[in-house]
Amino acid sequence: MAWLVLVISGVLEAVWATALGKSDGFSRLAPTVVFGVAIVASMAGLAYAMRTLPVGTAYAVWVGIGASLTVVYAMATGTEPASLLKIVFLLMIVGGVIGLKLIH
Repeated sequence: MAWLVLVISGVLEAVWATALGKSDGFSRLAPTVVFGVAIVASMAGLAYAMRTLPVGTAYAVWVGIGASLTVVYAMATGTEPASLLKIVFLLMIVGGVIGLKLIH
């Protein structure tokens, strides 16, 4: 159960990071509200997962999922240019996350 909560929390990290960027310094209401809700839920899920998973592993997986999805979303929406090297490095992050899960 902790792993499922951790993955969902990582997805929510990508949500709050994206909403933060769209909030324009907290001057736009809807993205600011999404940011607030997503960051609280993301942190609560991370805290829950850390009750049974090692802190370093949980944090690395959470950051890896959130960072990867944030970049993938930005590339998919055209906010950030895609490149072969970016995709290779993102795959390395995802590989690291999978490796941490497998050795746990």
